[in-house]
Amino acid sequence: MSAKIISGKDIARQIREELKAEVAEMKKDHGVTPGLVTILVGENPASVSYVTAKQKTAHDLGFHSIQDTQPENISEEDLLTIIEQYNRDESIHGILVQLPLPGHIDEKKVLNAIDPDKDVDGFHPVNVGRMVIGERCFLPCTPHGILEMLIRSGVETSGAEVVVVGRSNIVGKPIANLMLQKRAGGNATVTICHTRTKDVAFHTRRADILVVAAGRPKVITADMVKDGVVVIDVGVNRIGKTPEGKAILCGDVDFEGVKEKAAAITPVPGGVGPMTITMLMKNTVQAAKQFAGLA
Repeated sequence: MSAKIISGKDIARQIREELKAEVAEMKKDHGVTPGLVTILVGENPASVSYVTAKQKTAHDLGFHSIQDTQPENISEEDLLTIIEQYNRDESIHGILVQLPLPGHIDEKKVLNAIDPDKDVDGFHPVNVGRMVIGERCFLPCTPHGILEMLIRSGVETSGAEVVVVGRSNIVGKPIANLMLQKRAGGNATVTICHTRTKDVAFHTRRADILVVAAGRPKVITADMVKDGVVVIDVGVNRIGKTPEGKAILCGDVDFEGVKEKAAAITPVPGGVGPMTITMLMKNTVQAAKQFAGLA
């Protein structure tokens, strides 16, 4: 058998169309335009690329969007002052500070300075706490995207054995927590594997749903999964270049081998990646609705 491909591109496109209609309705019926600011410090090429993509998506959806680029040598104090200005700006509902920041700036201090009700990345400790206890909050974008992919692909998570490979604060821990909860895309039994797990394959072979965010290319091979597993591959690894100089990407899963055993699998690229920016936009719309008393 060959797995069904879960296309993040297709699902992201569907959600963006829904958001575009929702934004148009908010403007027409309530005079509310979702506002997003992306703050970039320095000119890291990858960060510039990410921020450009986020701004383009925001414009396409009809947001009021601001790109605030600051020099790499900006002081921590000045950056915190800028964040506080956006915290008070009623036209801005979502604030995103693009990471990484230069070494002289404390990332935790900066992220914690964002108003939790404008923290559309879902990284503020207040939102992390709300997520853990199941209160309404902005979910971190990549785990949120994974849930949407599972739900919209018709994958049954209730009662499923879920194995998460990776324990990062951005993906591993939050997706494990969310899939444990009594919620859509949840109600699963969850195991987390990490670098000190003695026998990763023992756990991954039990998985009905396998979420891999290990940060290492092709670390999950066909002999490590059972027939019929659903595989969500979060990894994006550059493993070379084409003769034209374009990066060759692969996931944390050996796609060609595993797809012959899996019931469904996400590709790299085109899987989880497109969902992350889309869920950032969804969180911004939610923030605008909450601010305007529409949610």
